[in-house]
Amino acid sequence: MKRRLKMPQLWKAFSFLLVMCNGVVAQTANRVVFSLGTFQNVTVPGNTTVEVQVSGIPVEVTYLTFQFHTWRHNITLSYTEVPALGSSHTATDAGLLSLMLRSQTSLTWYLLASDSPPLTAVGVVLPYHGGDPVPGGCNLESGLNFDPSIHLRYTVFETTITVAAANVGYARGASPPSCNATGGPQTRLEYDVYQYFLREGDLSEETLLSHIQKVADVGGVTAHGTKVKTWVPGDELTASFGSAPGQGVIYSVVVRDPVLNTSALYVPVHSYACSFSSALDGCMTLGKISTKVFFTVVGLAGLCVCFFGHRFFKCELFWMGLCFAASIFYVIITETTTLNYDRERSFILVLWKVPPSPPAVRLALTSLMGLVGGVLLVMSWWRCGSILCCVGVVGLLLGFLLAASVFFTPVGSLSVFQSDAVFWVTFGAIVLAVPLVFLRWPREGSIVCCGVVGSYSVLLAVSTYISTSLSYLTLDVLKRLVDGSFSRTSATVAFQSIDYILLTVWVVLAGGGAALQLHRERERPFFPPSPYLMWQQERERRKTNVLDPSHHVPPLPSRLQGRLLGLIRRKEPAEERTPLLL
Repeated sequence: MKRRLKMPQLWKAFSFLLVMCNGVVAQTANRVVFSLGTFQNVTVPGNTTVEVQVSGIPVEVTYLTFQFHTWRHNITLSYTEVPALGSSHTATDAGLLSLMLRSQTSLTWYLLASDSPPLTAVGVVLPYHGGDPVPGGCNLESGLNFDPSIHLRYTVFETTITVAAANVGYARGASPPSCNATGGPQTRLEYDVYQYFLREGDLSEETLLSHIQKVADVGGVTAHGTKVKTWVPGDELTASFGSAPGQGVIYSVVVRDPVLNTSALYVPVHSYACSFSSALDGCMTLGKISTKVFFTVVGLAGLCVCFFGHRFFKCELFWMGLCFAASIFYVIITETTTLNYDRERSFILVLWKVPPSPPAVRLALTSLMGLVGGVLLVMSWWRCGSILCCVGVVGLLLGFLLAASVFFTPVGSLSVFQSDAVFWVTFGAIVLAVPLVFLRWPREGSIVCCGVVGSYSVLLAVSTYISTSLSYLTLDVLKRLVDGSFSRTSATVAFQSIDYILLTVWVVLAGGGAALQLHRERERPFFPPSPYLMWQQERERRKTNVLDPSHHVPPLPSRLQGRLLGLIRRKEPAEERTPLLL
């Protein structure tokens, strides 16, 4: 008689076979077994050490790298059960490298999540052979003998990554080549830096842990990542990139041996250029209500300027003066005072060595200076009537936007433009070329500026509700203007599907607004006359034309004096009071 298995036994057997087919044994309370090259999700309880084991390592494997990635909390990866300096690494993207002895077939590491809730993370063990370069094999900085990790730090301006120098590969059990020898074999190694952008605005843990598996090995990095830089022998192993708070980026470095045609991967690292633990200006507080209100108003005003700006010339001047003054105020104050950055993709405001104020107050200061600039530009036109001067200011805004667009493309990543002199001379030439064109066609230039700049302000308003890289088109230039080290950063952005859609919207709005205004203004005067000059002309006409009834009107001081005397004098009765003579 055959023995029938009960359902619980069948389920356990099925689960065991399923896990074994995937190459991983299920995790127990404080122990987990990895298979080479297989990803596994691991849960690490708080203040608990989890033992990680790898067995059955082939004899041709020379060394292993173990990488472990969490979302926001640090985790410690150690060679020993009690972490110590020089034998452990603590980070959100922790990694270690272990050399294999001649007869060794298994390895053990330890995971520790201290002072944090239970962590869910993903890890993988990657094997390498004798000819593969050793990432961080010539580490001279940290306490680890081998440092395969990418060290990342970020500010509101830039994100910088640094790696330790690698060594050439060697056989299992052999002595490593010397790293101090001048012209040694390790000097032939080359390093490729890759970027992989997560979906814009997506800060979820699931997205990070699923996408980091795509770039956790050399094949995945070259297939899905974007190569942005190559370090050749003699280069400093550091790279800088522009920070975009809230945009997830995974950085990877592949070290290559061009002689043996082999490669290896440093442990990838991720960054959002913001802090999950900060209550003020953290990753979860991006896009505050004050910023949304401010840029919504700016976007609506820009939409009106895009289609009706030249028809209402005073409104156009006021709006352009507001933008121009706000930009100038930002640059001057940032250069001369202590910087306090608001991570809301709004303007960067500066406070004079006082504690940070609420974002609404900082935004109000920027708005106030912009309003002053707009009023001054309108008053200059009202008083002087200089069309070319006012249109020149408008042209500078369009030139700034055009130059920023040029350097927002891959042109801005060329090494020649890392020189501040070359960059600013080229940038200034583009900016000044636009007002010079306006001297020949002032009306057409004013209308085109209304369409382009007004429609871009609409994109800025949209960027406060959805994440888009187009909002950094002008912000990156302002960052470089106030931060001298920003010139070393690579001008790479996460240009995704939403950016292409918004770029199309920008082109349609700019073209439609300019075409509509050119059609409506074709039979009207080029520019409205200055009110003050018209008043002066009218006053001179009244002085010389005695037939004009207004010529006999007393001057304004006499009329005011008469009004004041009428208030204090007794009003005489209008009717007759004396008796009539018969």
